[in-house]
Amino acid sequence: MRWGVVVFPGSNDDRDTLRVAERGLGDDAVALWHKDRDLRGCDAVVLPGGFSYGDYLRCGALARFSPIMDAVGAHARAGGVVIGICNGFQILCEAGLLPGALLANRSLKFVCEIVNVRVETTDTVFTYGCRQGEVLSVPIKHGEGCWVADETTLADIEAHNQVVFRYADRSGRVAPEVNPNGSLNNIAGVCNAGRNVVGMMPHPEHAAETLIGCDDGLKLFRSVQAWVGRGTRVPRREPTVVPGP
Repeated sequence: MRWGVVVFPGSNDDRDTLRVAERGLGDDAVALWHKDRDLRGCDAVVLPGGFSYGDYLRCGALARFSPIMDAVGAHARAGGVVIGICNGFQILCEAGLLPGALLANRSLKFVCEIVNVRVETTDTVFTYGCRQGEVLSVPIKHGEGCWVADETTLADIEAHNQVVFRYADRSGRVAPEVNPNGSLNNIAGVCNAGRNVVGMMPHPEHAAETLIGCDDGLKLFRSVQAWVGRGTRVPRREPTVVPGP
């Protein structure tokens, strides 16, 4: 399959993501410049981490207006795979492709550490190859990672099983003390209603090689690879609702 990694002014995890696609998965991968207007035949598009446009105004607020985002939006609406990681997650929320918003961490401090996230659903392109309840260790590095939403939106995504990852301890227990940024309901990642667009604050591209201590993140990229190999629509299965924290 062919991966496209969008490069905005200020992106700094694009090369890591390209490396995972090319060397970790053995796939074709291309960099998509923010001024491009087409996706060059890519099956999956990744909006990587970084500080697009210097995070001016607020994270992702300017990047959502880049020319490439028209193509990303069309790809998403057509059922194509779109993944947003950290700053990419912020951009997808600003663009209205994912619910909620990302605000400053409750501590008002930048956090950089290894966290554990629990897989809440396997009915998405990014978790298709995981087990429900599986715990993955992945790093975070952000100052604005507190996911929030109004009460109606929060209730809706919980009811429709759109929470993809929650911060948890190594045993899978969700608790306030393991929430690194204050996100509502310990939410670390969400998906859209179509389940083909996923955003998460942790960085799976930095946990994709045993040489650096952990390859849990590689499983998420392989999930996309497996899904694309099965066709062009999300495999539908009866979702199992995981109780909230």
